[in-house]
Amino acid sequence: MIFGKTIEELEKLKAINTSKEIMQQPDLWKETYKIIYDKRDEIKLFLKKNISKNTKIILTGAGTSDYVGQTALLELRSKINARIEAIATTDLVSNPKEYIEKDTQTILISYARSGNSPESVGAYDLFEKDITNISQVVITCNEDGELAKKAIINNNNLVLFMPAESNDKGFAMTSSFSCMLLATILMFDIDNIENNKIFVDLVSDQGKDILENNWNDVCNLVNYECNRVVYLGSGILKALSQEMALKSLELTSGKIVTIFESVMGFRHGPKSIINDNTLIIIMNSTDKYTNLYDLDLINEIYNDSGNHKLAVISYEKNEKLKDICDKCIEINGASVPEIYTVFNYILFGQMFGLFNSIKLKISPDNPRPDGTVNRVVKGVHIHKENF
Repeated sequence: MIFGKTIEELEKLKAINTSKEIMQQPDLWKETYKIIYDKRDEIKLFLKKNISKNTKIILTGAGTSDYVGQTALLELRSKINARIEAIATTDLVSNPKEYIEKDTQTILISYARSGNSPESVGAYDLFEKDITNISQVVITCNEDGELAKKAIINNNNLVLFMPAESNDKGFAMTSSFSCMLLATILMFDIDNIENNKIFVDLVSDQGKDILENNWNDVCNLVNYECNRVVYLGSGILKALSQEMALKSLELTSGKIVTIFESVMGFRHGPKSIINDNTLIIIMNSTDKYTNLYDLDLINEIYNDSGNHKLAVISYEKNEKLKDICDKCIEINGASVPEIYTVFNYILFGQMFGLFNSIKLKISPDNPRPDGTVNRVVKGVHIHKENF
């Protein structure tokens, strides 16, 4: 049984791949840890050789792969003395002049589930051609992808292959997202790789508990039958909210309008989305100061007039929360650093998208069978740049 359904039921619903891929993540996180641990000497050498205070590091990908870098960005800035940016391949390819600095030492870190997206390969080629001192990191779930094949033959590059099972067969990226994100966090804190095993083990165990025991809580959110959903978070959790919103939008084939915003930013216009059919989901920060702002908005939204619904997902046990929201979901177990909370928060967003898709009688493994949106992007022509 997965999420209360038999394998046969999930196959009939065309939800088997997405369900399995969400469910497998806690085990794959431990595999990802081992991959990074086993390559720790190679990673240390690469970082020592290529990073200085004058280095420019770009985290890149498209769609969910872009959101890996967006989610990791603030954490990496706190760890590394270099200029770090998260810029989508779609922006790098369409507007290269704005981002390429020919004479600046640059590391391009590419995230790719398949490694076959035209923009991923296009960005790789652009940077190889137009930057004098370039090294590239490819973090991918597909060792047979075009991006991996290009990168691995260059000794200046570092290629990290995620567990084979993370090359999700389903339409939506789930385990690919979380494994590539974890690899990034571990890689850029490689000197503490042994100590960080504690956090990987903790979130893996908590993740299993969530997937086995909290899926009914997510069903309760789905049963509100709201056709508008808002994900909110602060700092790192704002970036994660973007990925959670995309999962809802993708898996429901756009039938549920979903947006994301920062907790503080929501008041500045985006709050206009709220009507009686809106569900707002807030990821509670573990930072005590930041959490004060979370609580302010939770109070405000709960006391606003209307029949909208408010759910809060929290690592911190707070009895007050239960009185100021319609649904409070608490994660059991020890607290972890904020960056590690994202691995368990994302499970709720993935399950929510999956369960809504099933409820709406959409096939989660292929929500757009008409081919207008595809698992690997099609129809992109990479034009020759001239600058």
